[in-house]
Amino acid sequence: MSLLSIFDTSGSALSAQTVRLNTTASNLANAESVSSNTSETYRARHPIFAARLASALGDAGPNGVDTDQEATQGVDVVGVMQSQAPLSMRYEPDHPLADKNGYVAYPNVNVVQEMADMISATRSFQLNVEVMNSARTLAERVLAMGQ
Repeated sequence: MSLLSIFDTSGSALSAQTVRLNTTASNLANAESVSSNTSETYRARHPIFAARLASALGDAGPNGVDTDQEATQGVDVVGVMQSQAPLSMRYEPDHPLADKNGYVAYPNVNVVQEMADMISATRSFQLNVEVMNSARTLAERVLAMGQ
């Protein structure tokens, strides 16, 4: 892996974690929203990541991996999926949006899980920034050696 490809790899990870943070923030913001219709009730969303595969062209080593490139070079967000978990039905007969049985449909957002995802995404983002800073420092030192 060349020194400059580190920036591409970390940049793709930063973009992916940004999408993850945005969907988590959206889930948390809508955790207590309700609707008069269960089909209109907010459902949790989660990003789907896929590894970028390196070019299959070139000389492959004994393990099938190109000797000049790693097997993967970054990550892509291929989509955002709605959770299929059931909605949270709460018995609140006095609520203006309650159905005829007195139940109100709340989103299927697990606040604890979302907070854990947010912490994980934040840490991943910070680590990728550190990788980029380390690569920049290394490149500066290599250039300084040539002076």
